[in-house]
Order: sequence, then C-alpha cells, then structure tokens
Amino acid sequence: MPSSSKRNIFRSDRYAALSLAGAAILGLVLANSIAGPGLLDLFGSHLSIAALGIDLSVAHWVTDGLLVFFFFIIAVELRYELTKGELNSFQRALAPGIAAVGGVIVPAALFLLIAGPSLAVGWPIPTATDIAFALGLIAIVGRGLPSRIRAFLLALAVLDDLIAIAIIALFFTQGTNVAALLASVVCIAAFWALGRVKKVKVLRNIGLVALALATWYFVVTSGVHATIAGVALGLVLRPGIARKAAHALQPFTNAIVLPLFAFSAALVVIPSVSLGELSPVFWGIAIALPVGKIIGVTIAGSAVWYFIHRHAVKKAAAAGQPAPEAGVFGWDLITVAAVAGIGFTVSLLMNELAFANSEHLSDEGVLGVLVGSAIAIVMGGAMVMWRAKHYRGIKAAAKAAKGK
Repeated sequence: MPSSSKRNIFRSDRYAALSLAGAAILGLVLANSIAGPGLLDLFGSHLSIAALGIDLSVAHWVTDGLLVFFFFIIAVELRYELTKGELNSFQRALAPGIAAVGGVIVPAALFLLIAGPSLAVGWPIPTATDIAFALGLIAIVGRGLPSRIRAFLLALAVLDDLIAIAIIALFFTQGTNVAALLASVVCIAAFWALGRVKKVKVLRNIGLVALALATWYFVVTSGVHATIAGVALGLVLRPGIARKAAHALQPFTNAIVLPLFAFSAALVVIPSVSLGELSPVFWGIAIALPVGKIIGVTIAGSAVWYFIHRHAVKKAAAAGQPAPEAGVFGWDLITVAAVAGIGFTVSLLMNELAFANSEHLSDEGVLGVLVGSAIAIVMGGAMVMWRAKHYRGIKAAAKAAKGK
C-alpha cells in the first residue's frame, strides 16, 4: 500500500540522515539570502499562552516543544537497549560504555584547550553523537558491513546521548521552580501508574496524553529544559506501550521535528570575516567533534577491548572452549569513532543552551557544529565505505571458495 510505503520511508535511517542534512543546508542558504532577515524575524517572534504563563519564540517552540518527541523516542530506545537489546548486560555495555565516556572526555578537553577558560561554558557541545545521522550514514554507504559494527555504534550513540541528557539536566537548569518541579514528578508518577492499566485502552491513552502535556508544562515552568520531560516519560512508560508510541511517532519526528529543528538551528548568517577572525568557539567545536571523537573513542574502546577480550580468551582456553568473537577493534573501531563525530542534533541543542546569552557566539557555535559534523560525515563515510568493501570482498571470496 502507498501509505505503508511512505511510513516505511519516514522511519528509515537513510531518510532521517538525508532530511537532516538537507534541512540544515537549506536553513544556512536561506539565512544568507534575501529571505534571511524575514526568516530570522519569523523564528524569533513570540507565540504566547498568557493563561498558562508560557512565552516562547517560534524557535523555542521547536526546541522546547517539538524536540521533546525526539527525546521521548531516544529514552524508549535507551530503555530497550538496556533491558533487551545490545546493552542488556554489564559485559555487553562495558566496551561501548567506556568508549562513549572517552568520546565525551577528549572532545570536551580539546574544546577547553582551544577555546580557553573564558568560553568554557561551551565544553558540552562537541560531546554528543547524533544517533539518527550516524546510523543513517551507515545505512546509506555501509552495505556489507557486519551487524556487530552497527550494534556497537548504536550502543555507543545511545550511551553518549544518555550522558548528553545528564549534562542538559545538570548544567543547563537555571532558577528552578521547586513547586513546578514537584508537580512534574507527581505527573510522571501518575503517567507511570496509568501506563500499567491494561483495560479501557481508549480512556487510558487519553489520560496518558493529558498527563504528558501536564508534565511538559510543569517541566517548562520549573526551569529544567523541556526535553527532560520527554526523557522521563519515555523511561517510565510500560515498554509495550512505549515501543508502540515511539513507532507511531517516528515518522512525525523524522519528517517534521528533526528537519524543522535542523532548519531552525542552521538559520545563521555567516560572518564576513577571515578564518583567522573566527571565534575560538568555532574552532573548538569544528576540531573537537571529528578529531576529539576519533581519539577518545579509539583509545578508550581499544583499551577496554584489549583487557576484556584478553581475559575472555584466557577464560575460554582454561575451560577448553573456543575463543569468543573478537568484537569491534582496530580499523572497525576507528570507523565507529569517525562516525561518532557527527554531533548535529544534540550538539546544536547544546550550543543553543550554552550560548543562550550571546547571539554572536551561538551563531559561530552553529557553524562549528555544521563544519565539524560535515568533516565527520566525510571521514566517517569514507571509512564506512572502505570497511564495507573490505567485508564484501571477504564474503565474496568465502562464497567463491565454497563454490569450488
């Protein structure tokens, strides 16, 4: 059926990556065209709900409103991976987990080294990995790549985003309204309880939507960033319902939310200055994203792989069992590290939060994210194509040998 086909397209990793890139490029081009001033005014204009005390710009309705759906899906995916997926045991989560930590520490340190202490607030920006873009890149150019590499990247990106969520909650919460925060906790608890009701599904679902809206409202008014509402709701909702909800919402987020956010975030006028006059913020992000991720993920991932695999091989030998699968290491790990440098969505959000009080630094931060992510796309894409060709060759040789 045509409608089913459309839904499948909007759920695909390829579509998500291409739509994000296309929307960002379009936003950047239009911002620097004759339409730029009008678009900037449009996204900067405010839409208020006076009765509820909400006054947000159009751009903030996108980041504080629509982007909540994306974070809800991330939370559902995270919970699934931690319970039934690639991270459902300590041993399976350890290697990508430590690699993810290395991929946060090194880019943050590299940004601080380049930008200096006066601009230290921007350190979280190059620490994120865009799940949709990273997996989309593999889907586009990674035909023949072993599933373990995609699984490792997925695990690393999910844990990376968990760290990003924690950073948003801890470092970008200002002037907390305790009463509103407590009210949001009550709503989340009610949401959790109602999600476990298995009868009167229509009334239950209406109640869940009402509680989700109430949670979002109280989180927004509490001073905590609104995306945390989506994370909390995704984590507490009963897995069966949560997976169905995330599945239903994915076409909406891929087709509308993420491209609209990318378009809005990329509405930046490129400064008429030489490269040497660009702020250290630009250079810190543009270098830390691709270079910091490669160094951090590769070193941390290699170290944990060496010790875990070496121990597992010795244990298997002592028990007279075959050696375990090698896992992700060497050039495969470097490939994952290169793709992990695509910050994009979460990095753009971090940039907006970090430099909320400086339009100039925020604009240069956006350019830094776009350039750094573009470098990672080129490097990561080339690595993925090379490794995919390598494994297709191995498979073809094995098939030919078997035919003889």
